Amino acid sequence: MADDGATYREVRGLSRGLAVLRALNLAPAGIAHVAELATATGLHRTTVKRLLETLRAEGLVHQKDEGSAYCLGFEVRRLSEGYVATDWIDRVAAPAMRRHLQALSWPSDLATPDGGFMIVRESTHRASLLSQHRATIGIRIPMLVSALGRAWLSHCDEAEREGTLAQLRARTDAVGALARDSRYVARILRETRARGHAINRGEWEAEASVVAIAFPILRGQQAIGAINLVLQKDAVSDRQLSRHYVPLLQKLAVEISQGAELLEA
Repeated sequence: MADDGATYREVRGLSRGLAVLRALNLAPAGIAHVAELATATGLHRTTVKRLLETLRAEGLVHQKDEGSAYCLGFEVRRLSEGYVATDWIDRVAAPAMRRHLQALSWPSDLATPDGGFMIVRESTHRASLLSQHRATIGIRIPMLVSALGRAWLSHCDEAEREGTLAQLRARTDAVGALARDSRYVARILRETRARGHAINRGEWEAEASVVAIAFPILRGQQAIGAINLVLQKDAVSDRQLSRHYVPLLQKLAVEISQGAELLEA
């Protein structure tokens, strides 16, 4: 009988193949050449070419431009057919986000908490002409320096909030140090609740050029997730943000919250 507690070495070929698929998914228009994928993944061109040909044989990628480039194949989409998402995200949030995109223009992410991060579950980045990113679904967003994390933390169940903060405090990196700063955490929660929405202005170093606002997605009085709007800092004024974009995003958040509650009724 196999030992359930046994540890196994990772299959490097599989890890490399997945890295190529991810890089191809992030490429402009989903199309890239071998050299571009080698640069994106840090793998040798020969390795990338061999992986692409294996993926092509499995129907996961196709050749484009007379064989000089590659794109994702339909089999990639087929792999997702067995994935079961939270019902309210698929049935309520995703269509609402698409409907509101024309009015908002800038891209939105909807995220739910997991393991001390906010995990992006739905997004309009791919559809927004103003987006700086091609794909954000599945990205882990830091809890304390992002609008998404602040919106959820400020309105979630108290036990969930304390459990999440305890998890963050146990870390030995800068995230842990920030979580252990009780005055900072209390100020963020207090200001977010008083303002009515969360905001960050480049505090997340990986996205220092953007300003993001976010509202919680509520079930009753408690947050089950959050939705943001991501804008370039130098493209909108504070007045535009508060007078125009905040009310539009709030309208979307309320629509999703009400729809999610109706599904549970």
